[in-house]
This record gives sequence, C-alpha cells and structure tokens, in this order.
Amino acid sequence: MNIVKVNTKSSCYNINISSGRLKHINESIPIDTTSIAIITNNTISSMYIDIIKSSLKSIHKPIIEICLPEGEEYKNLHTLNIIFDNLLKNNFDRKSLLIAFGGGVIGDITGFAASVYMRGIRFIQIPTTLLAQIDSSVGGKTAVNHILGKNMIGSFYQPISVEIDIDVLNTLPKREISAGLAEMIKYGLIIDKNFWEWCENHIKNLINLDQNHLIYAIKRSCELKSFVVSKDEKENNLRAILNFGHTFGHAIESVLGYGKWLHGEAVACGMIQAAELSSNILNLKRSDVERIRSMIKNINCPILAPKIDIEKWLHAMKVDKKNTNGEINFVLLPEIGSSIIKSVSNKDIINTILITSTI
Repeated sequence: MNIVKVNTKSSCYNINISSGRLKHINESIPIDTTSIAIITNNTISSMYIDIIKSSLKSIHKPIIEICLPEGEEYKNLHTLNIIFDNLLKNNFDRKSLLIAFGGGVIGDITGFAASVYMRGIRFIQIPTTLLAQIDSSVGGKTAVNHILGKNMIGSFYQPISVEIDIDVLNTLPKREISAGLAEMIKYGLIIDKNFWEWCENHIKNLINLDQNHLIYAIKRSCELKSFVVSKDEKENNLRAILNFGHTFGHAIESVLGYGKWLHGEAVACGMIQAAELSSNILNLKRSDVERIRSMIKNINCPILAPKIDIEKWLHAMKVDKKNTNGEINFVLLPEIGSSIIKSVSNKDIINTILITSTI
C-alpha cells in the first residue's frame, strides 16, 4: 500500500492508496466509534456497498446507508437535510462516523454535514472517481452550492483518513476518467514541471488505466496537493493556486447549470483559457499554450468554451472566492510548473473569452 501523509494545523491523517482497499476499510475505523453512516448514491451502492459492509462486519457497530440523488445539481441544502434527517432519526451522536463513498459531490456534501452535525463529527473519504481521488477528497474543503455560486456555503474540515482503491476506476465511465486527468495535469502546470512532462509522456497509459502508472500519478497528485494544503490549509494565499482554470471553469458550470458539464471538463477548458490569458499578460510561451491545448484534447476534454453572453461570464466570475476588493483574480502561469495569482482587467478577460469560445 502507498501512503501519503497530510499534515495541517488542524489535523494529520493518511491517504491510503492500493488495489483492493475497500476490503480493508475496517482498519481505519476508530475504536470508539458508536455508529456509522455510509453516504453514497445508487450507482456506487449497487456495485460496491457489499464489499464495504462485509469489511465493517468485524467492528460490530450499527451501520446505516444513506443514498443521495446523483449529480452536481443536487449538491445543495435540500440534499444536506436528507443526511441530517437520517442521522437524527437514528440517534447519531458525537462519536458517530460518516463515510463519504462516492465522487466529489458525495465527498463535499458529506464532509460539510460532518463539519456541522453536532458541531463536528468524524468522517472518512472513500472517493470513487479519479477527480475525487486526487483532488476533492484531499485537503478538507467541504461545501454545497447556492443558486448564485458554486461551493459558496461550506467549511474547511479534514477527514480522519482518505481511502483510495484504484480498482473502482475500472467501472468509471471514460468521460469521468478524462475529467479526473484534467485535474491531475493541473498539478504539473502549477507547481511541478517534471510531473507535467511525465504526464505528457505517459498520457496513453493513464487513459488506459495502467495500474502502475495510475498508482504513481495518483500518489504524486496527492503529494502535491498535500504539500500545498500543509502550507496554507484555509486558502489565505498559496492554496489558491490549486484553482488554476477554475475561475473560467466555475463560470461555465454556473451559467450552463450544474451537471451539464463535469467539473473536470469545465476546469480543463478553463485551463486553456487561463493559459491564453497567461500568454497575453505574462508572456507564457505560445508553444506552451499549444502543449496545454494538445494535452486537453488528448484526454478528450473540451478545448472550446460554450457560447455564453459576456455579461453572464463576468457576473459569474464576480462571485469567485479568490476575488478581492471587487477585482477578479486569476491563477496564471509565467511558465509551466510555476503559477501566480493576479487581478485581471475586464478587457483582458473579454478578449480571452472571445478567442477561446465557440462562435
């Protein structure tokens, strides 16, 4: 098993990465746990819930399963209340444990529920999508969406462990794999040029889910995110670089409606837009912009943004959490492997939108 340690001011925990990890979830349950809620969706439950329940039999604790509706459009306060209703009806207390068993939506909403139920109870992340395994399950960001903005209601709250079983990726739709690869290459772009170049050279192996390449790439992605989170747990400065591509990407998701594009697809397209903006403002090499575009195309993610009214673009960007004093801030690349945060004029934003969107 591969282990990545996450050390923050509020918590220390392990990311456990292996094939067949679901069969050993019982090893990560605290001995004083009084009851367990597995929060998932019908798709994941139908394929894998029996494996987890079999592993948990040995701890002899009451277990309930809470199946939530699927999709980003359901990551909201109404769905959050479904969790609370079940916990309260089953007398869950402060020693109870939540298990987030699903993709990013399940992880985000379960983590937020854990952070506020009885002012905070423990939870474990078992991410089942590539994107969740390398990104959303790590670092303690939890949230639900609001009609006016993505992830605007949330908290920083760390899990007690993250359990990654690469075997679950074998049943993941190819579109979801592509969305996860977008977040993976993001780490190389913002902080690790060597990892970016490794991904360039091995992208076919990753698309084909070669086990050895996959384990290395997942571990390296988690190491890079853990490094950033350990330096800046609550996104006061450095952690914001993890949002490369997200200012454009979140705008796409918000305007189109949550769930129309996968989060990773929107971020992939947003990274091309941010690269174009970087070329315009910071003189990122044109050859590097084209390398980024080519990589996004190779992982089968969108390379052109949808046609959206300019005013809607700008309105969506104005509620981005990175903004300060009314200015729209972007994560930009001076070069591949390095990133900065910079406020950008509406004129430069509009020019970028015009050259990166469908006509």
